Amino acid sequence: MSDQLKEVQHDYIRYANCWEDADVLLEGLQIQSGDKVLSIGSAGDNSFSLLVNDPESVVAVDINPIQLNLIELKKGAFLSLDHDQFLQFLGFKHSDDRVKTYKQVKEHLTDEIKLFWDNRLDQIEPGIIYQGKFEKYFMLFNSKILPLIHTKKRISELFKSKDKQAHEDYYKNSWNNWRWRILIKIFFSKRVMGKVGRDPAFLKEVKVSVGDFIFGEAEKHLKSVECQQNYYLEFILTGKFQTHLPHYARQENYEKIKSNVNRLTVFKGLAEDAFEAYSGFNKFNLSNIFEYMTPELFQSVAENLVENGKSGSRYVYWNLMVPRRMGDIISQLENDKALTQQLTEKDKCFFYANVNVDVKK
Repeated sequence: MSDQLKEVQHDYIRYANCWEDADVLLEGLQIQSGDKVLSIGSAGDNSFSLLVNDPESVVAVDINPIQLNLIELKKGAFLSLDHDQFLQFLGFKHSDDRVKTYKQVKEHLTDEIKLFWDNRLDQIEPGIIYQGKFEKYFMLFNSKILPLIHTKKRISELFKSKDKQAHEDYYKNSWNNWRWRILIKIFFSKRVMGKVGRDPAFLKEVKVSVGDFIFGEAEKHLKSVECQQNYYLEFILTGKFQTHLPHYARQENYEKIKSNVNRLTVFKGLAEDAFEAYSGFNKFNLSNIFEYMTPELFQSVAENLVENGKSGSRYVYWNLMVPRRMGDIISQLENDKALTQQLTEKDKCFFYANVNVDVKK
């Protein structure tokens, strides 16, 4: 897989938040006490969420060392802060001095990671959850493009509680104007997304019109009442998580994650590298790693993942614009079609085409 990633930069925070819904991930993986989980690292959020159900271990894997340093920073925050301090430090709530709080957090970091973050206090002070390239892409959208389409009042009205018919009428009559239809397709086009949002290498296998795809998925969600409580949509449209929080940051999950957080280990490398250091995995959070793979590479990686999973292993992963389903090409796997459809329908990360759940026979 390493050849496929040669053109991808790994020297900055790509994602400061996980952009896959942890609630559906947990429902799909069905983690139990004693499970061993391989989890794509990204920003760490979903790897932390996996700890609520008492797995024996979670290994967060990522090829980007900066992402792993971010996970370690958040882990240090869990270990040293109470819930309110945690929200302030990361950026969910206002803080007068995050650098001062960092002095508590750094006591739980290795010398190497301390040095890394000591030299990046300018990223910690504004709130680390806003410092990823992907987050800045969305913040550029809501600060520069969205004001050309909708007022703050109209955006706020979208999130107000309304019944199904009233919400659909609001989308049709107030939201879906010609500026929205044109500008969203331009801003979320393959060219702009590759330059400002995602790495262009991640879009090479995409064969559809990116702008049209994103508009279509957004339209389905924006027309539904579920969007009124969607914190991912809040971030995209307002630049902040306002009324709701991601799973790992919610008060009801905080102490459980905190008590289990030392069960999480980070590993730099690819999944196949992790199998040389760890064994016995039976649950796999694969994010959307298949999105950038050629069919041949997808086949090879899928075979490796199944070979290194125990009987009964569960695999959860997202498809964005590139259809890749392991259960279609690996005879040892069976796709849980009913659960796949159910989780896809309730997924708060509405821009994905589907959430897949495969089970090893």
